[in-house]
Amino acid sequence: MAHSARILPNYTYDDYLLWEGEWEIIDGIPYAMSPMASPRHQWIAGQIHTAFENEIRIKSCNCRVYQPIDLKIDEATVVHPDLLIVCKPIEKQFLDFPPDLVVEILSPSTRLKDQVTKLALYQDFGIRYYLIVDPETNTITYYELINEKYQKMKKPSVFEVGDGCSISPTLENIWS
Repeated sequence: MAHSARILPNYTYDDYLLWEGEWEIIDGIPYAMSPMASPRHQWIAGQIHTAFENEIRIKSCNCRVYQPIDLKIDEATVVHPDLLIVCKPIEKQFLDFPPDLVVEILSPSTRLKDQVTKLALYQDFGIRYYLIVDPETNTITYYELINEKYQKMKKPSVFEVGDGCSISPTLENIWS
């Protein structure tokens, strides 16, 4: 039986900059982003943003909360987490170092990518905390990077971000 060679696309950040619309690239393969997030998705994102932002202000942390920005893992991987906490200055049009925390809010079209592909991607990039928010079940799965591997956590009481900043956002009320 003859086997034909498979040729997969291999795009880079420079290619990505030329595209119209919303895209992510993972290992050189482009992924079209879903249409605008649902109102519930956006509401939850806003609630999480506010919870973290309030806690960062109260604790006077030198951190910022961002909603989708380009997270450039390498030349062939650029993703848009729903929410990021960054405690160092961003001096480019994108973030090219690990943020302290990333949140992805699941949707039907991103569920598998967020729970498998991005979990591995964020782990390998060295992102300390990864939260996966599931609006269907009203749950949050928490991961912490320990010895270079993500470990599932029970609801943490504290996130250690930046240089010694401990934050304890209240996330139980994000569903209403």
